[in-house]
Amino acid sequence: MWICETCGVEHAAAAGVCAICADERQWVPADGQRWATLEELNQAGHRVHITELEPDLFGITVGPKVGIGQQTHLVRTRAGNLLWDPVGYLDEGAVSRVRELGEVTAIAASHPHMFGVQVEWSKALGGVPVLVSESDAEWVQRPDAAIRTWSGRCEVAPGLTLHQVGGHFPGSSVVHWTAGANGKGVLLVSDTIHANPDRATVTFLRSYPNRIPLSPAVVLRITRAVNELRFDRLYDNFGKTIAAGAADAVSHSADRYCQWVRGDFDQLT
Repeated sequence: MWICETCGVEHAAAAGVCAICADERQWVPADGQRWATLEELNQAGHRVHITELEPDLFGITVGPKVGIGQQTHLVRTRAGNLLWDPVGYLDEGAVSRVRELGEVTAIAASHPHMFGVQVEWSKALGGVPVLVSESDAEWVQRPDAAIRTWSGRCEVAPGLTLHQVGGHFPGSSVVHWTAGANGKGVLLVSDTIHANPDRATVTFLRSYPNRIPLSPAVVLRITRAVNELRFDRLYDNFGKTIAAGAADAVSHSADRYCQWVRGDFDQLT
């Protein structure tokens, strides 16, 4: 198993250039493709850190970062835990700490950039199902029997559901957790919807590193889909949170985005 050092996604073989990074939404380093193994990353000093973000929600990061450097979210429920947007590294200590938080019954990623070492996490946790949106299954670089495709909506546990809303990738998804935020609801958006540094607004892009926008029609489609869900708090996958009023923040941000893309404010430029 090989890991692309740029995106942190596992591959069955280190051959050629990572297809995920060669796509227009990502990038290949100027000095070319680089591969790593878990052993090499371990020897380089990479370690997993787990932080409680709120009751039954934990953030998992790797330092120094691996690949894109996302924060995995582990949601704990009585019916089993979800590992969302798995990081591109693990070791025995990390697996042990995740097991201590309860049984992981599903692993899922919002889109291909966040696949990480999803199959390796599955194997380490006893063959946990890896849920991959059918629309993005072609991007899986390490096929495995644990991978199961889904489409549209997938209930992982009571009150914990994956929703495919598209945009960044056709299969781009969010997690709705009804018990989060003291029962007011949490939306884990990864960068399907991207929280801004102001912690009060969000944005939507086809490519974040290459600054490729989405059309107003797609942004409104995404917004309509999440507006059907009840949530007050929003977490992205890089440590940014809208602690309260997140549903209104998404709607306001979508309106602002569409106004700028349509040219409504061109007189200000």
